[in-house]
Amino acid sequence: MLNLIHLKVLAAVARHGSVTEAAKELHYSQSSVSHHLARLEAATGAKLVQRVGRGIRLTPEGRLLAIRATEIVGRVDAASNELAAQVGLQAGQVRLAANASALSTIVPKAAVTLAEAQPGLDLILIDRHPVEALQMLRRGEIDIALVFQHADAPFEEEGFRLVHLCDDPIHLVSGQADDSIANHRHSAWIGGCRRCQNELIAVCRQEGFTPRIASLSDDMVVVQALVAAGQGVTILPGLALQAHRRPDVHTTELTASPRQIYAATYGDPPDPPAVAAVLATLTEVSAPAPRRHSPLSE
Repeated sequence: MLNLIHLKVLAAVARHGSVTEAAKELHYSQSSVSHHLARLEAATGAKLVQRVGRGIRLTPEGRLLAIRATEIVGRVDAASNELAAQVGLQAGQVRLAANASALSTIVPKAAVTLAEAQPGLDLILIDRHPVEALQMLRRGEIDIALVFQHADAPFEEEGFRLVHLCDDPIHLVSGQADDSIANHRHSAWIGGCRRCQNELIAVCRQEGFTPRIASLSDDMVVVQALVAAGQGVTILPGLALQAHRRPDVHTTELTASPRQIYAATYGDPPDPPAVAAVLATLTEVSAPAPRRHSPLSE
């Protein structure tokens, strides 16, 4: 029978690629880590690690089991936190991952609200791209992932539950005012991650051309600096422009191509109380502000 401690050791070795570093993380001796690995090999009947010079590497069987071990350990840790919160041993800990634009706009608002309403709740924040965040969520390393998707490219992964937070309009970012994508058929373009590049290509193809991507950066500060320096044009979501907006670039909203921002969780409902509280707060702070009735319009 597989032992949880043995699996935790294997997951740590896989994460660090080193017995020494795994021992430091787990506060074990190196001999203890080696002992647990040997016991795990005996239990599985498979060779999981092999010596390479002064270090070690996982065998194919070891890599396969390490992936599952990481998921199992993450799920057990999450279950422990959920149970502790449920029985009132602690107010709860929620691990949330989001990309830079959401982490610098939506999340700080939620954190302030939560600190006032749930002072015992421990909110841990991690900067991750949506693809990485979903992988962490599936492995049980986080509790909530803030992600974006497009209407024509919905999530296909099973097991994720999505709460819609808001729509995030896309903007053309260029060096001239009153601009349009059609004016940049022959311009150099600045692309980002693979999903962002797919979005850029789709938006440009709606105008009848394929963009020539000359530069790559996923950093909203770098991208705007390149545009300001005349190195190309790009598109950015509204949240990114809320987080950082250079005064020497021009933006034009593309009303036909908004992103949808979601809070994703994984597994069967209901959510533990702490996670539910964070989801409710994210929904609250992301809601569009009510329009004020102007007396001038009467």
